[in-house]
Amino acid sequence: MAQDPQIPGLEHRPSDSPYVERVYRVEPGAAPAPARMVSVANSNWELIAWTAGGVTSVSVRGPETRPTVVPMGGGMDGAFGVVFRHGAHLRNLPVPALVDSSVDSPHATDRTFVLEGAEWEIPAYGNAEVFVDRLVRAGLLVRDPLVADVLAGDTPLLVTPRSVQRRVAAATGLTQGTIRQIERARQAAMLLQAGTAAADVVHLVGYHDQPHLARSMARFVGRKATELQKPAPDEVLSLLYKTDAQVRP
Repeated sequence: MAQDPQIPGLEHRPSDSPYVERVYRVEPGAAPAPARMVSVANSNWELIAWTAGGVTSVSVRGPETRPTVVPMGGGMDGAFGVVFRHGAHLRNLPVPALVDSSVDSPHATDRTFVLEGAEWEIPAYGNAEVFVDRLVRAGLLVRDPLVADVLAGDTPLLVTPRSVQRRVAAATGLTQGTIRQIERARQAAMLLQAGTAAADVVHLVGYHDQPHLARSMARFVGRKATELQKPAPDEVLSLLYKTDAQVRP
């Protein structure tokens, strides 16, 4: 379990489930939220439930290929999210249709929500995998294990490169190249936040040079290296974490 010092009340943990990358929550009653959050590009999709003004909402949020700025202003009373692994997807809600978009549940209460025409209980931080297993047993959540293996650097046997490309795109909505570019930018952002010099980040993450790093930060993170090393006091980045996807060219 890890806590993010930038986002008040946020904690997150990895998962052993082959379907789940990470689980996170933002506890209500934490310190006042910053004025805005920079939601950086993300190659995974997620299910998120949040409460604001006493109203609970649930949404399936797709991969994001560009950063966006989200006003916060202390308006959120708590949130919970499940980030799914590359290759996992809802059978009737293909990930390609969710890229840079989201689908809201048509009905949600503080305890339940509607997904794929059925009512489900909103899971808790500690039992997210139980909820995911129920989705799998119901035939709603499926996965292509080849996708995760390929993105981790394995070379599949008896599968043509073109077939691999098609399967990655079908399961993730993104190309292998785009996923690696996004993951590389996220890892670079984490290193810069930790105080690593930009010249060292170039070498560690696999950029050609510092201008290449700068272009990647602008495209996927929306902030310069210096802004990540000395962030504005009223601004935070969205959740950053390392995945198994290869990031070097």
